[in-house]
Amino acid sequence: MFDPSASGFGPMNDREFRMFSELLRSHCGLHFGAETRFLLERRIERRMRERAFTSYAAYHYALCKEPEATGELGELVDEVTTNETYFLRERRQLRALVEEIFPELMLQRRECGRGPITVWSAGCASGEEPYSIVILAREAGLDPEKDLRVYATDISRRMVQQARQGVYRDSSFRETEAPLRERYFEERDGRWRISDEIKKHVDFVQVNLMDRSKVALLGPMDVILCRNVVIYFDAECKRRAIETFEDKLRPGGHLLLGHSESLINLSTSLELRHLKSDLVYRRPLSGIAGNIWRDAAEEAVAEAEARSWR
Repeated sequence: MFDPSASGFGPMNDREFRMFSELLRSHCGLHFGAETRFLLERRIERRMRERAFTSYAAYHYALCKEPEATGELGELVDEVTTNETYFLRERRQLRALVEEIFPELMLQRRECGRGPITVWSAGCASGEEPYSIVILAREAGLDPEKDLRVYATDISRRMVQQARQGVYRDSSFRETEAPLRERYFEERDGRWRISDEIKKHVDFVQVNLMDRSKVALLGPMDVILCRNVVIYFDAECKRRAIETFEDKLRPGGHLLLGHSESLINLSTSLELRHLKSDLVYRRPLSGIAGNIWRDAAEEAVAEAEARSWR
């Protein structure tokens, strides 16, 4: 195990901790408080050992010289980010997306002549969430080729690369039924490789949510999922992220957060919507467009209820 004292420097002092925590907060929104100080220190030490730095000051200087995510700062972000996820996570919410929100959006397409439904998985980690969306959409009878455009982003280069490969261990399927896994994955040497028929419908891009210029490259969205991501931000960075989502959502578009997250004290621009399966946020609509959306919503509900009686 790496011993800081053996390398000529001891544990991080308060000033050094503030330097690194502020650098990460300003770069990508990640917040490290006193309760996560030990975690940050250990992971910084790991990078310093790999790069043969002998002091916190020297390493901090190197990070500031390479502010872009393509340099050492990007490597450190890979080291400190949390990437716990699995297929069909928070399934009730995904059910609300596929069984309630998607049918409404499909009817809007018919009424307004709009193109495919656009979905953004923000903070996609190793890709289980966006792939789950495509799988469930196919199971529900949608054609991802013409009905969906799914974009998935993460700040971690390592996670984006892993997501593009689409190869997973058994732990990623803790909530996935065996028949569903066998239908869309192929097992090789103890790993499960996702079908190309699913993989081709997700575009993965490395994006820092705090980088407005990079986010601007993404077009308007009908649905944004950002689940269990902004919990790692401080209040200011949370507001900045939510403002970004508000800007990217089309009128009537939906924002899906993690079950432990809410917009209380963060935003009043999005309204809370009660669906049969879950609670989500929605950008309000008004006027003629609002009437079209409400008609589509009512028609979608009626169709869903009719199917349930068959």
